[in-house]
Amino acid sequence: MKKFIIPFMSAALFIGCDTLNQVAGEVLTTSPTTTPALTNAEVVSGLKSALQVAIKNSSSAASATDGFNGNSIIRLPFPPEAQEAKDYLLDKGLLKPQIEKFELTLNRAAEEAAKEAAPIFIDAITNMSIEDGFKILKGTDDAATQFLKVNTTDKLVAAFSPKAKAAIDEVELTKYWEPVITGYNKTTFLTGKEKVNANLEEYVTNRAISGLFTLMEDEEKKIRKNPAARVNDILKKVFGSLDS
Repeated sequence: MKKFIIPFMSAALFIGCDTLNQVAGEVLTTSPTTTPALTNAEVVSGLKSALQVAIKNSSSAASATDGFNGNSIIRLPFPPEAQEAKDYLLDKGLLKPQIEKFELTLNRAAEEAAKEAAPIFIDAITNMSIEDGFKILKGTDDAATQFLKVNTTDKLVAAFSPKAKAAIDEVELTKYWEPVITGYNKTTFLTGKEKVNANLEEYVTNRAISGLFTLMEDEEKKIRKNPAARVNDILKKVFGSLDS
């Protein structure tokens, strides 16, 4: 009996080893290869490329005719500080054409100021550090936009202010502003309300910068969430690493 058992066990062991080798071979040949980790240089390069795409798209959109005026999300309304003046005058049927013209020229001034943004943004990302790159990559959907806010706002204000003033002067914005505010302020001794003294240059500058960052944030989210918005290989590799 033992004579038959030993050959049988040997055959089973041989078949078992052969099967294991086959299975192991199949596992090795069918398992997906591990995606190589991103290098520091790739992360920084990808983030710079993403910002350059977002800068180009948002700056072009903002500085185009009706870039602000035709976009309900970032359009500059009548200054909130003077909203009571607007409501009062419209209620009395006064100066409606001037008010409409005033709001249009506010937005034209913002569109003109936005032309100064791109070089300032590009300068800010030139020296992006490896640490900045990884923080942005692993950060919130607006991390790159927030990085630009921190590093460019002061420069944007300095660049936008004279541009806004020049645009205001060129289209004679104060010509439409002063009659509205002067007319309203004359009524304050009867109504007891405070006089309005809104700074147009500051208003246009701040709202133009805010609108520009709104567009930047939207562009950043597209690149993070939509593979179709990743227009080159480095964007596909860096942001594709976040898709899983």
